[in-house]
Amino acid sequence: MAASPLPLAYMPPSAPPLPPAFHRLAWSSLCAQFSEQLALAAAPLVAVLALGAGAAQTGYLQTAQTLPFLLLSLPAGVLADRVSRRGLMAAAEALRTASLLGLLLLLWAHGLSLPWLAALGFAGAIGTVAYNVAAPALVPTLVPGTQLAAANRWLELARSTAFAAGPAVGGALVGAMGASTAYVLAVALSLLAVACLAGLPASPAPPRRALHPLRDLAEGARFVASHALLRPVLVTAVFFNTAWFILQAVYVAYAIDALRLDAAQVGLTLGIYGAGMVAGALAAPRLARRLPFGALIGAGPLAALAAALLMLATLAQPSGLLAGAAFFLFGAGPILWTIATTTLRQAVTPNAMLGRVSAIIVTATFGARPVGAALGALLAARYGTPACLWAMAAGFAVQFGVLFSSPVLRLQQQPGAPAAAPAVS
Repeated sequence: MAASPLPLAYMPPSAPPLPPAFHRLAWSSLCAQFSEQLALAAAPLVAVLALGAGAAQTGYLQTAQTLPFLLLSLPAGVLADRVSRRGLMAAAEALRTASLLGLLLLLWAHGLSLPWLAALGFAGAIGTVAYNVAAPALVPTLVPGTQLAAANRWLELARSTAFAAGPAVGGALVGAMGASTAYVLAVALSLLAVACLAGLPASPAPPRRALHPLRDLAEGARFVASHALLRPVLVTAVFFNTAWFILQAVYVAYAIDALRLDAAQVGLTLGIYGAGMVAGALAAPRLARRLPFGALIGAGPLAALAAALLMLATLAQPSGLLAGAAFFLFGAGPILWTIATTTLRQAVTPNAMLGRVSAIIVTATFGARPVGAALGALLAARYGTPACLWAMAAGFAVQFGVLFSSPVLRLQQQPGAPAAAPAVS
């Protein structure tokens, strides 16, 4: 019996390796992401242990470190379509290096304060935003279209590894050797990220007519809103992030009060999320050989809905094991979604517009996060934590429905990719 045609992301054993230039980008991404996670882990610990911050002050610190994603992703996307993307990423990471060096010098001089910690965290996040918006637009200039899925898988594996290990390493360094050690390592990794980018081939800005920045943004927004594949992906991501941050807003208190977990066990369940991300990224090539492209995208919303139902089940059966299993699925499924939808976005978007389209999606999804957190806080205050879990589950049900009723799920292969030949029976 003949096998069905191979799905999009199939990479035969004889497929050529990814170009050396992409490997430099992947190493840069790993170093930059690990440096970021180290710094994000160290900042609240420094605030509490060294500066005597309370819960409200650490909340404001977190706001400062994430606000650039909401405020500056769109301008960064316009810039990424107007200047050299390699140059923009190098400058962005250099800005983050400078912010980390500033924190380190203030620590050594005993001059660090909460306002300085917040201001330099904000500056570092500006660099992170520009780097993250420009990177997806740079990838298609370094690898052929047939290798986009493989390239995105490696970038997401690097991100997942940094997400899983960075906070643990940062916390351990701060606890055992002091915050300075964590920041020294973060600076070194950030410098390595810049050095890797410096070795990439020059990437001139895509040739395009000069437009006012607002018209640039409107052009990108119209493209996303009118595209039959990108529009449901964007809506799904908004509902996913809203529901995810409803859960994030209340999980720690819920785990301690209702699931009877101690601090170490709470940390373990949260760490399982990062382990799920790594597992999903490692499994992506094998799954891509067996699933149509649309099904690979659908794995994220499906796994998220299953995870939400597991978390909801802890209301009837309080269990750290159920919570851990839910977090594993929250990591493993959506990382497949991220790899596949990034590939989809790169395949269907003209390269001259890719920076803005990526920025619009980043802004919409990251903008949903504070909305979800605020909803979680309001629901918990008025109706209690169970209401938050029910709202979270409803949000994940909506994101599942949006994606599964769209044409995205019916994709057999990456748009624009050559059709795969039938396998030999």
